[in-house]
Amino acid sequence: MSTAMNSMSTGVPLVLRDGSRVRVRQGLRTDRDLLLRGYERLGSESRYQRFLTPMGELAENTVRYMIELDHHDHEAIIALDGRGEGIGDAFYVRDPKRPEAAEVAVTVIDAWQGRGVGTLLLEAIGARARDEGIATFTALMLARNRQMMRLFERLGPVRIIDRAAGTVEIEVAIRCAGVAAELKELLRIAARHDVAD
Repeated sequence: MSTAMNSMSTGVPLVLRDGSRVRVRQGLRTDRDLLLRGYERLGSESRYQRFLTPMGELAENTVRYMIELDHHDHEAIIALDGRGEGIGDAFYVRDPKRPEAAEVAVTVIDAWQGRGVGTLLLEAIGARARDEGIATFTALMLARNRQMMRLFERLGPVRIIDRAAGTVEIEVAIRCAGVAAELKELLRIAARHDVAD
């Protein structure tokens, strides 16, 4: 197996701002069980913030949607701990009415929040989006989710599009961020080879 193909399945090693080591890679169609185990490690508030509704189990149709990636209009980036378990993910889905825009979502399990995983994932998914011609991210989130708002503000100025029933819809331009060169190259290679099984 080539180094590039091996990196795509195991991820690129990176060091977070707190010194923790993680691996980041593109999402795969075989990530079903990984995503389910990660979801089990989310607290109820984190689940609510991600899906904007109380959720017990992750529905099968939601899991299927999360792994049916085409690496162009629908992409995922996964962060893994030292044991290879999922600690966070970022997804984008291109808006068919505005092909230069995509809805984005970032989730980090509770034990890893506040350590830089979310920032890393947002930078990585932003790099992939830019490579695919996407210039703007949109997101629907709880109005009280200040942590997520700060994360998006790191990308650039956030514009509030709509407020309704405790939620806020935002839009932010995707600017070039400091994604590690090796991660950016891996994501380019992976997109060219469509590593999904």
